[in-house]
Amino acid sequence: MINFKELADEYKTPLYIYNLDYMTQQYEKLKEAFKGRKSMMAYAVKSNSNLSVIKHFSSLGSGADCVSIGEIRRAFLAGIPSYKIIFSGVGKSDDEIREAIEKDILYINVESEAELGRVELIAKELDTTCRISIRVNPNIDPQTHPYISTGLHDNKFGVEIDTAKRMYIKANNSQNLDPIGIHFHIGSQLTELKPIYESAEIVADLVRSLKTIKIDIKFFDIGGGLGVKYNKEITIELYDYAQAILSTLRGLDLTVVCEPGRFLTANAGYFITKVLYEKQNRKKRFVVVDGAMNDLLRPALYNAYHKIEAITDNTGDENKADIVGPVCESGDFFAKDYLLPNLEHNDLLVIHSAGAYGFGMGSNYNTRARSAEVAISDGMHRLIRKRETFDNLVALELEFLD
Repeated sequence: MINFKELADEYKTPLYIYNLDYMTQQYEKLKEAFKGRKSMMAYAVKSNSNLSVIKHFSSLGSGADCVSIGEIRRAFLAGIPSYKIIFSGVGKSDDEIREAIEKDILYINVESEAELGRVELIAKELDTTCRISIRVNPNIDPQTHPYISTGLHDNKFGVEIDTAKRMYIKANNSQNLDPIGIHFHIGSQLTELKPIYESAEIVADLVRSLKTIKIDIKFFDIGGGLGVKYNKEITIELYDYAQAILSTLRGLDLTVVCEPGRFLTANAGYFITKVLYEKQNRKKRFVVVDGAMNDLLRPALYNAYHKIEAITDNTGDENKADIVGPVCESGDFFAKDYLLPNLEHNDLLVIHSAGAYGFGMGSNYNTRARSAEVAISDGMHRLIRKRETFDNLVALELEFLD
């Protein structure tokens, strides 16, 4: 049982808290689901990029799925070896590609013919061979929020089957490219198994087609996207998930690469914010808190639901309220019409399921310093990121002040 009041008193609010023991449980359950096949877990750093979190997954044997050179550098700092690091993402710059090749990571996930050409040219300039995978867009509806759908032709990610095959042939004929993997990822917060199975089947058939022309794919990268329970979602059973994917690989000797992020971190995290005061308009009750959309953007961006727990001595009836922050935007809210008891100054609200895409999507909008981050493991808590100060925020500007 986490003592949120104690943590808020010690570390102040707003505050992020991560339960590393829960992350371990999730990681081990997913790894176990694929135990019948060669597999590698590559933690999706974007979901929570705190160095201590990445290091925790590194200690469990995880690799890292990265979408910027900054994330790759974080992975190295956290102790993840180069041969377990993957570089994904649509818009890699030449400098990022060059550094990734020089760092000899496992492979670069290529997202377009133009990008393949840049990777080949840079590898040639470096007089080396770059291992690549190609991200295939199977045009399957993932049945998730449109902002986190990635597997349709309308989305910017990956290439169509025919294009992918052409790219593999080009890469296989290149002296500077080594096509060792194939990748697909149809979206995030997936709660339906059928689209995942259909995508895996399409991509596995492409692997068979490539093998007939002597292109030897070794890694079958299934991305991430497993949905978690925020509210009333019915999530996919891990056994069913693994078996659906593995059933498409009959006759193929491949290492399955899984890139979990939200699944590992979302429900391990909590965001604590303090009540400043209540405000009542003619028809609307507001609970004004010290946290804001710059701290936790998901409700404003996706209208996402998070369970909210009030820590208060008040035990009276609950009434609907909008929970809002200090940022000067109407979109600055954590929930609307949420049932809460009457709250007093310094009462706490604990926003659950905040371990993924919380702090990492934060900003300094309105010149607000970002919160501290705390990790809990084996009943002990420790600071893993200091709270920002005003001096931190202006440090890169002061020298240019006339």
